[in-house]
Amino acid sequence: MKNTLFVLFFLISFELYSQSNYPPKKVGDAIEYIYKKTKDTDLKVWVFNPKGHVLKEKKPAIIFFFGGGYRAGTPDQFVEHAKYLSSRGMVAILADYRVSSRHDVKVINSISDGKSLIKWVKKNGDILGVDINKIVASGGSAGGNLAASTIMLKNFDDPSDNYEFNSVSSAMILFNPGLNTVSERWINNEQAKKRIGTDDYYSISPYHNIKKELPPTIIFHGTADKTVPFSSAEIFTKKMNEFGNSCILFAYENKEHGFFNYGRDNNGPFVDTMNKADDFLVSLGYLEPLPKSILKN
Repeated sequence: MKNTLFVLFFLISFELYSQSNYPPKKVGDAIEYIYKKTKDTDLKVWVFNPKGHVLKEKKPAIIFFFGGGYRAGTPDQFVEHAKYLSSRGMVAILADYRVSSRHDVKVINSISDGKSLIKWVKKNGDILGVDINKIVASGGSAGGNLAASTIMLKNFDDPSDNYEFNSVSSAMILFNPGLNTVSERWINNEQAKKRIGTDDYYSISPYHNIKKELPPTIIFHGTADKTVPFSSAEIFTKKMNEFGNSCILFAYENKEHGFFNYGRDNNGPFVDTMNKADDFLVSLGYLEPLPKSILKN
């Protein structure tokens, strides 16, 4: 077990995801909203609606959180994923949240932003045309950790949130996520405490907060991932199933961190992961089945 533990926040390099597109000036045909005002910045979302979306005909929604080790990254990392799923009939949302390089915040502040966003979507379900009982939390790497954290961590809600709703979504789709964020070598490390914002490492680790009746989950992970070890996804999946939760892990042989991103490997992994995500959403009743995928390489 000891060899499988790691600290996501210190293993992901600052340069892993480019910030050249931050802040996004224009994200396709998405509608831009401000979901939260902080002393640092106004936090935005970009919403892709299905064609001909009628607000009263509420649709399932998916929220994408970008990766970058809680240090960097840009919301348009998942723009092609959002376009595809909106074409399939979902409201697809790209989320911004505060990170250390831009806003000098702690990891717990980033988590609180994610929780605020889920509550905001629920509060504004009528305005967005979203079925608030069918919200999927998704993301890659640190964004996958954030997606899981909004559901699984009981603390770190922003005290300024004045919503009657909680931040628990109804499903998770995670791309090489960091889910076990405890390591013995960081327990008494002052740098770690300052970076994360708490010395209670177990309180911010999704793996250590697994319980019964968590939402159905799928995970996509490369076996050659050196940033977030594949073994961490295996032990998370095993423990989820032991608690009676539905959690499926798809292994991608010899694929490294970020393999799922649009543009990698001639889009083969992008197409395959989205096909499997599509099947998952069909199985939940969130999408109508297709005779075959409309995705193209």
